[in-house]
Amino acid sequence: MAESKRPNILWYCTDQQRFDTIAALGNPHVLTPNIDKLVEGGVSFTHTYCQSPICTPSRSSFMTGLYPARLHNTRNGNATFPEQIPLISRLIADQGYDCGMIGKFHLQSSGHRTEPRIKEDGFRYWKFSHAPRDDWPEGEHDYADWVRENGGDLNAMRESEDNVPREFHQTTWATTRAIEFISEERADQPWMLNINVYDPHPPFIPPKDYADKFDPNDMPGPTFEPSDVAAQEKLVEADFQTTSKPPEETNAKEAQAKYYAMIALIDDEFGRLMDHLESTGQIDNTVVIFTSDHGETLGDHGLFYKGCRFYEGLTRVPLIFYAPGRFGEGVECDQLTELLDMSASLLEIAGAETPDYHQGQSLLPYLKGEKLLNEPIRDAARSEYFDALAPAFTQGKGTFATMYRDKRYKLVVYHSINKGELFDLEADPQEHNNLWEDPDYAAIRSELILKSFNQHVNLTTDVGSERIAPM
Repeated sequence: MAESKRPNILWYCTDQQRFDTIAALGNPHVLTPNIDKLVEGGVSFTHTYCQSPICTPSRSSFMTGLYPARLHNTRNGNATFPEQIPLISRLIADQGYDCGMIGKFHLQSSGHRTEPRIKEDGFRYWKFSHAPRDDWPEGEHDYADWVRENGGDLNAMRESEDNVPREFHQTTWATTRAIEFISEERADQPWMLNINVYDPHPPFIPPKDYADKFDPNDMPGPTFEPSDVAAQEKLVEADFQTTSKPPEETNAKEAQAKYYAMIALIDDEFGRLMDHLESTGQIDNTVVIFTSDHGETLGDHGLFYKGCRFYEGLTRVPLIFYAPGRFGEGVECDQLTELLDMSASLLEIAGAETPDYHQGQSLLPYLKGEKLLNEPIRDAARSEYFDALAPAFTQGKGTFATMYRDKRYKLVVYHSINKGELFDLEADPQEHNNLWEDPDYAAIRSELILKSFNQHVNLTTDVGSERIAPM
């Protein structure tokens, strides 16, 4: 592959997919043969963390290169987006890339309305879809329009025993639109396509033929200890989350089976897209990135769904770069990485200058083997949420919380309720033993609180306009 020719970029982002849902990375219960090919032929960053366990702040962060608090976009349900910061898609388009977006965007609220499009987003091709339901006005939601045009009724299918079949599924629609974009005639212009499927976001309703592939009795179940119920009761005011219950009271294995079925559909449709790249001869000059915006508790600690905690299942996500001949092959890097680093890498791949304010670090030295895998990318990863969800979910008690995670420890501070969590991830990788009040860890807790505070001040403080004079 010639380095002088700028590559196409296929950027595939799922919604709410945990890090531990890929067979080639250690999960024998899932079916991901096509994503496995990325792992086997690419570079996997196995300890990548989102900057918020909530959709909008996470997506806003990696689309701009700023932590949510620095961007002032920290919650779901927000009315507007701070457009003074250009999206990375705009910066990539400015380099001559033909940019497309398919699926969910969610940088601002799409509740009770169609999400307004940002004026200068850089996308020439725009096919929008948020939650896959059928009450969207015609002409405002491309997926819903596509289903209706093909004789489908989303609401009726969702209420049926079979659920929405593959041929009408949002993931299938996204692949079909992606193939249309990729197949367009271009001279020598490179393209960048950002695909955002809605799965495996709840509700967990895979097509029946996919659900039938996964027997709940064969599922490993969530990570849970009886002590989790009491531990979560102490955090009940830490913004939205479900009430902690033992797995047998929540049908956790059934939910896990359906979640894996949704990922199996993603994998099949992702494979269809990769086959098209192969058949059109574009695979050799395309960088493929596979990731997700945040994770899912999926019964861990007795909890379900996204935020507002910072356990590994919520904050750690897949991140795979695939470009045989250009990047390493079959490489797994366990250094701490953030989705901000993916963002910085996309800019460098496209030949765009990384803005001074961008807070990510390009991963290209690791992708190309110029840096050794034992060289740290960053000392600690950060995730945060501030008044994360709408008052309808939180009864107006939106709280503030931050995570500081170094190679060994994870510190979580729930600032609004003066509570916290401290986990030794070497001794307790499943995060069941909270050391926050353990006197033997008081010095470590104090040290990490200081580091986390300094990280917060240094990374999220906006000092205003540029300095033009000494005083």
